[in-house]
Amino acid sequence: MPRHKNYVPHGVIPAVILPFHDDLSIDEASFRKHLRDVAAIGGLSGITINAHSTEVASCTFDEQKRVLDIAQDENGARLPIINGIWADGSLEAARIARMATAGGASALLVFPPATFTLGQSPAMALAHFKRIADASDLPIIAFQYPHATGQGYPNETLLRMVEEIPSIRAIKDWAGTVQQHEWHVRTLQSLPRPVTVLSTQSSWLLSSLVLGCKGLLSGSGSVIPDLQAALFRAVQGNDLATARGLNDRIYPLASVFYAQPWADMHNRMKEALVLLGRLPRAVVRPPLVKLEAAEIQKIKSALVEAGLLSKAKARDAA
Repeated sequence: MPRHKNYVPHGVIPAVILPFHDDLSIDEASFRKHLRDVAAIGGLSGITINAHSTEVASCTFDEQKRVLDIAQDENGARLPIINGIWADGSLEAARIARMATAGGASALLVFPPATFTLGQSPAMALAHFKRIADASDLPIIAFQYPHATGQGYPNETLLRMVEEIPSIRAIKDWAGTVQQHEWHVRTLQSLPRPVTVLSTQSSWLLSSLVLGCKGLLSGSGSVIPDLQAALFRAVQGNDLATARGLNDRIYPLASVFYAQPWADMHNRMKEALVLLGRLPRAVVRPPLVKLEAAEIQKIKSALVEAGLLSKAKARDAA
């Protein structure tokens, strides 16, 4: 299976969505088309699967393996594939890591165990990541949640993790506050062995990137990978005027995608892809449910404001 050796997570990495049939089975044909659509955009440095955006919590181990196989078949030779590790137990996390490694993934995105909402210690976090690192030689991206969730790693714990587990090469930063986010950027990217900060602050992406992130990993990249790639290039090139113009286009979409409840963010992205003619249907697995017509109308209006959907096509999609 294709694998990009010595891959260091960086740059623009969209997290793709996973289409389903009306019977809730995976729509493989639509998934393949979606992968091709995203990968056709220039300026990307990877694609993420088996994550929030693909509704991984509702997917079995065998389904996750199939998602990886399809992604490798479609895009593995062109772009590194980052495979999510979503598991509450460390043994299952290691099992998924072995599967992803054998399947040709180039990096692992490790979600925090849900049990950490009840409290965590540094020893727990280290044990979880060491179990995964022992199961795979792939670089690890640690998903950093807001501290208020209980699943975010305190600063001291995070520093011990990156010191004691060399395969942690990046974090997906969902810190939630500017102050914590800036600490990550200033501290982790300046270590003797730098750890890349990948922003997932998609509701305030321009502000986040200006702080100095070396990349971004976002589910909204399933809809706007071109705008994200252009924004990242503009910020890296210190072209603030261009960056602001791109942000003006992204802002209406970020406002509707990341409205409450946040659990519907990728549900909304599926609806956007249907409105754009890139998906045949927007089916989600329970406990998620179909969005109401009024909310779909807001997504349509945001697509028009962002310049992605003409007013004529918006009327046709009514």
